[in-house]
Amino acid sequence: MHISENSRIWIYQSDRILKQEEEAAILQVLEEFTSNWQAHGHNLAALGEVIYHKFIILSVDEQIAGATGCSIDKSVALMKDIEQKFNINLFDRFQIAFKLHDELICCGKEEFEEMIKNQHVNENTIVFNNLIQTRKELKTSWQIPFKNSWHARVFSV
Repeated sequence: MHISENSRIWIYQSDRILKQEEEAAILQVLEEFTSNWQAHGHNLAALGEVIYHKFIILSVDEQIAGATGCSIDKSVALMKDIEQKFNINLFDRFQIAFKLHDELICCGKEEFEEMIKNQHVNENTIVFNNLIQTRKELKTSWQIPFKNSWHARVFSV
C-alpha cells in the first residue's frame, strides 16, 4: 500500500528484540487490524510495520480519512493485546533507544545517564526520537544525533 509521507504515525517500542516468529505473527495481526481499521464508518488508509525487530509503527494517511479518538483507542487496545500475547512492554516511555557502534541499544533512564557519564553516549550518538508524528519525520527525524534531539534537553553530555 502506498501511504503518504504526511501520514500520521505512532511508534511503540518493545522492551526487547522480537523473535522472528513473533515478528511474523505481529505483522499478521497488524495487517488484519489495519485492513479493517475505521473511523466513523470510513476505512482508514493504514499501515502497520515492525522495524529493527523492536519498533511497531502504525501509520494513517489522514489525507484520505482522519483517525479519531475512538479509532486511536482501538489501536491502543490492539497494542495492549499484543503486549499480553507476546509478553512484551510497549508503553515504557522511560526506555531509551540509541545506536552504539551500529548496534541498537535500549536501556532505562539511569543506565542511559551512566552511559553518558562513562562517555559511551556523546553528542553524536544516534538516538531514536519516538515522539515524531509523520512518515516524513520517520525518514528525517527519527534517528538523529543526540545533540539535535529532545534527549539533549533532558540529559547533559
